Amino acid sequence: MQDVMLRGDFDPPYTLQEGNDEMKSNRWKRNLPLHLMIIPGVILIFLFAYIPMGGIAMAFQKFIPNRGLFGSEWVGFANFVYMINMPDIYDVVRNTVLIAMSKIVLGQFVAIMAALLLNEMRNRRVVRTVQTLIYMPHFLSWVILGGILVDVLSTNGGIVNQLLGVFGIEPIFFLGSNSWFPITLIASDIWKEFGFSTIIYLAALTSINPTLYEAAYIDGANRWKQTLHITLPGIGPIVVLLALLSLGNVLNAGFEQVFMLYSPQVYRSGDIIDTMVYRIGFQDFQYGVSTAVNLFKSVISMVLIIISYRLVYKIANYRIF
Repeated sequence: MQDVMLRGDFDPPYTLQEGNDEMKSNRWKRNLPLHLMIIPGVILIFLFAYIPMGGIAMAFQKFIPNRGLFGSEWVGFANFVYMINMPDIYDVVRNTVLIAMSKIVLGQFVAIMAALLLNEMRNRRVVRTVQTLIYMPHFLSWVILGGILVDVLSTNGGIVNQLLGVFGIEPIFFLGSNSWFPITLIASDIWKEFGFSTIIYLAALTSINPTLYEAAYIDGANRWKQTLHITLPGIGPIVVLLALLSLGNVLNAGFEQVFMLYSPQVYRSGDIIDTMVYRIGFQDFQYGVSTAVNLFKSVISMVLIIISYRLVYKIANYRIF
C-alpha cells in the first residue's frame, strides 16, 4: 500500500494553473450573455459620445461651418484668451457654482428629512402613496414643468401670487427678478428631484438592525434620540457617498431648467455656463469660443469627478471602478 501511494496514484488529474484557466473559461461563458447585452449601449456611446469629441478641435480654431474642421483657421489658445476676457464670464461661473451647490446641499437635506418622516409613519399604504406622489415629478421634463411654472408664478393671475394677495403681499416677479430667480430655480429643482433621493435613503434605512431601536427603547431613548443616535449614523455612509459623488455636478446647474425659465433681465443672477455656451454658439455663431468655454467646463468637471471618486474611496471606503 505504501508503494502504491509513493508512486503517486492519487495525484490530481490537472494542475492548479489548469484549474484556474478552466474556472476563468467557465466564468467567461457564464457572463457572455451579459457582455452581449451591453453591445448596443457601447455602440451608442461610441457614436454619440466619443466620435463627436473630434469637435474639440473647434476650440482652437476660428471655425467656419462651410470650411469644416480641416479647412478652418487654427488660432491656438486665442478663443480661451477671449473667454477669460469676457466681461460676464466670472458672474456666469459664480452663478453656476452657487446654483448647483445649493441644489445639491438643500436637495439632499430635504430628501433626508422626507425619508426620516416617511420612515416614522406606520401606515404602509399612506407611505407608498406619498412616496409615489413625491417621485412623480422626477419623470416630467422641464419643457412641461417650465410651462407649468410660468403659469403658476405669473404676476397676472398666477395661483402663487393670488395666494400672496390674500395675505396682503404684493405680487412677486419670480421669473423676472434677479433676487427671486435663483431661489425659484433652486426650489423648483428640489421639488422635482428630491423624491428620487428619498427612495435611496429609505432603502438605506431598511438596512439598519431593528434590534438597535429595541435596545434604545429599553434604555429609555425616545424617538428623537433614536433618530439622532441610530438612524442618522446608520445612513451616514450613504449620505457621505452621495454628497461626494455630487461634486462632479458642481458645474452642472441644469441647462434645461434655466433655458426654459430665464430671460435677458435675469442674466445677471441666472445665467450659467451651459446657457452662455448656447447663446455664444447658436445665437452669436462664435463656434470656436463656445467650444472653448464648454471644454473648460468639461475639464474642470472631470477633475472634480476624479477628486470625488478618490474621496469616496478614502472616506466611505467605496470603490466605483
